[in-house]
Amino acid sequence: MVATRPGRVAALIGAASLLTTALVGAGPATAGERVPVTENATVVPVQTTGPADKRFNLVLLGDGYTAEQLPEFRADVDKHLGVLWSIEPFASYRSYINVWAVEVPSAESGVDCDPGLDAPRRDTPLGMGFWNGCDANSVQRLLTVDSGAANALADLVPGSTSANRQIVALANSDTYGGAGGTYATASGGNALSSLITPHEIGHSLGKLQDEYDYYGRGVPGGTYEGGEPSSAHHTVLTEQQMKDQRAKWWRWLGEKSESGGVIGRYEGGLYSTKGVWRPSKHSIMKTLGYAFDQVGREVMVQAISAKVNLVQGHTPSAAPIGADRTVWVDTLHPLGGELDVVWRLDGRPVRPAAGAGARTLDLRQLDVARGRHTLTATVTDPTPFVRDPAVRGSAALTRTVTWTVDTSVVTHPAAVAPEFTGHTATGAPVGARSVVYADTTHPADRTLAVQWRLDGRPVANPGNDRDLDLSALRLRPGTTHTLTARIAGTDRELRWTVDGTAASASYELSKPLRTVHRPGRPVEYVYDGPFTMRLTARDDQEGYVVSQFRVDGDGWYTYYGWPTDADAPFRFTPGGTEIDGLVYGKLGTPRVVPWDDATPEYGTHTVEYRTIDSAGNTGPAKRFLVTLVPPGT
Repeated sequence: MVATRPGRVAALIGAASLLTTALVGAGPATAGERVPVTENATVVPVQTTGPADKRFNLVLLGDGYTAEQLPEFRADVDKHLGVLWSIEPFASYRSYINVWAVEVPSAESGVDCDPGLDAPRRDTPLGMGFWNGCDANSVQRLLTVDSGAANALADLVPGSTSANRQIVALANSDTYGGAGGTYATASGGNALSSLITPHEIGHSLGKLQDEYDYYGRGVPGGTYEGGEPSSAHHTVLTEQQMKDQRAKWWRWLGEKSESGGVIGRYEGGLYSTKGVWRPSKHSIMKTLGYAFDQVGREVMVQAISAKVNLVQGHTPSAAPIGADRTVWVDTLHPLGGELDVVWRLDGRPVRPAAGAGARTLDLRQLDVARGRHTLTATVTDPTPFVRDPAVRGSAALTRTVTWTVDTSVVTHPAAVAPEFTGHTATGAPVGARSVVYADTTHPADRTLAVQWRLDGRPVANPGNDRDLDLSALRLRPGTTHTLTARIAGTDRELRWTVDGTAASASYELSKPLRTVHRPGRPVEYVYDGPFTMRLTARDDQEGYVVSQFRVDGDGWYTYYGWPTDADAPFRFTPGGTEIDGLVYGKLGTPRVVPWDDATPEYGTHTVEYRTIDSAGNTGPAKRFLVTLVPPGT
């Protein structure tokens, strides 16, 4: 058996590509009767935010990890998730997602045809393989999985179905590869692997398309000759036509892109170099390492939200209810901000005594006129990530519950003890800018109030007392706090540690020509050629920490080492370094493909760096200057 980690050099043949159908890899290499793939599998809950049947379930499968290598699978899962939670909208909607790891030891280490077609096939549970399952007519980067085995393992997660889950299969390999379709796949240990995963989920979940202007690496893709693409983030329209027709991303035009630059019209995409345009110069669907731009992010918000119901529970509505009781709804709780709840009686807004947005309405306080009435509670996600009214009004982001209120109906309250029914997990620190929640039982004859305290001091939280938005408290950076939630009048209490201390980062550069210190300016390093940068992150809490950097205010880029070696530093050069048809590390304006402008940008550049820790804290950006001079200067 050959181990896939020690000493392996990554093979970077091509970018992960979209598959529009289920991915089916080659079957197991050995013949004869085999035990079911599920027999030795273990389901490990990695993140539990609620019942599986009410959440979007991310199911991570490992293939080609022997029993001795399962700790490597767990480390790969931790890193992939750490990067995923650092990217919007996954950061804000992490609380919608349960994460499960299904561990099944492999008889052999590695996967099929890795890295070449002449490499042996491996005896593995999921039959994962490069080259589209060892197809000589395919491309190396296309990493496939046996769909039957993948579904069988995912079905082991109770409450998980094909409708409420996303399968991500990780191969025990350091070779670059992945695919997106019904399932997402990625190699587990390549330097860029954890960036492949969100890209492929963009395909699989959001149905986003590749923004590459090539299919074969190093070969321009030619001219697009089709009509207006169905893709939300590709067009043949001009900016003015988009505005006039209110089409595609017209609502975002001119805004600073989350992935760098501004939202506009950039030529190339759908594997064509000319004749089709995308919203941003580089987003995650074109260049691994950057964020989703606003256009892709809006699509992904809808896709994630469509996997769940904003209303998690409510007063039964099948039969008329009396006006002598309280009515309630339980909602989901995005980390990025509270959901809105608006109550209406016969179409007119009514305000709960607790204030706007309260999840419980006491009908006795409304002096309801005799007869029958219609009561509604409309739950809406007000996220600024969405601008399209059609998306905002869709079932993914707006839900309404309707009751018939009949004043002749008499409510006979049953004894309901005050208890917490759901809450933000207390076992790990929460970030200083996240939303923490605590749901309770719902007696019909009264409203339970949740009282919040920070370090023992009451925190004002009018209206929706089930959520506390910690960002509104403006906690001082570098501090740690104790947060409690108590059901008023009881001893029922929850307790969290609030981690207000972001992880720290440090940099190490190769030796410069000279170092310049000027009062009031960041330190400046002068180079006349290539130089390297290593970023190192440290945190006082457990969990994977993501390091990021950007040059001259461009988009934040996730630090991963170097494409061929995760342990090597990132390398900047005047024109960039070409590796298997893609270009990395051009100082100044990024260069992705060989036909991008390679003109060296001599002069002074600002390099910023920061961290995002496992609690979601983003550290303050620090910076230094790099001045690139022509050789011999």
